[in-house]
Amino acid sequence: MSDDGFVTLRPAREDDLPLLERFLLDPEAASGFQWFGWRDLGRFRRRFAENGLLGPDGGQLVVDAGPASDGPYGFVSWHRLTAGPMAYHWGMGVALTPEARGRGIGTRAQLLLVRYLFAHTPVRRVQAETDLENIAEQRALEKAGFTREGVLRGNVFRDGRWRDGVVYGVLRDDPLPG
Repeated sequence: MSDDGFVTLRPAREDDLPLLERFLLDPEAASGFQWFGWRDLGRFRRRFAENGLLGPDGGQLVVDAGPASDGPYGFVSWHRLTAGPMAYHWGMGVALTPEARGRGIGTRAQLLLVRYLFAHTPVRRVQAETDLENIAEQRALEKAGFTREGVLRGNVFRDGRWRDGVVYGVLRDDPLPG
């Protein structure tokens, strides 16, 4: 975490856009589990101009720790997953800079996002998926209160082959840490 152990989520500002674009331009920043090749480099700027990266079907918040920190550290995101004709839940994820990984920042950011989504939307479930080989993210999700629910075989194509994923979920009634 930051030196004082404090992590926050906040809406993106225009000066955050180069950080977000870094995940589209730099394979090391995206990590081996998040790099899917070159993507639309203008997508963050278009979405920022349209709605500040916050919309009814999802959004992105910057992971930061205030002005005295070495952040911002990356972002959390969420998107609507349809569960039936009248129901939906949120799928979420996190992308952190290499400098922020392994410090507990992702765990804290994901927990803050779950609390935010339960406080400000009526959903009953938040879901996250990660690569079966991404043990660090699996641990972070479990520390943030998620339950491992299953393996998704051949779920995502990355780096020339189909890879298995793991799905995690947390329900509104589940106890959350700290």
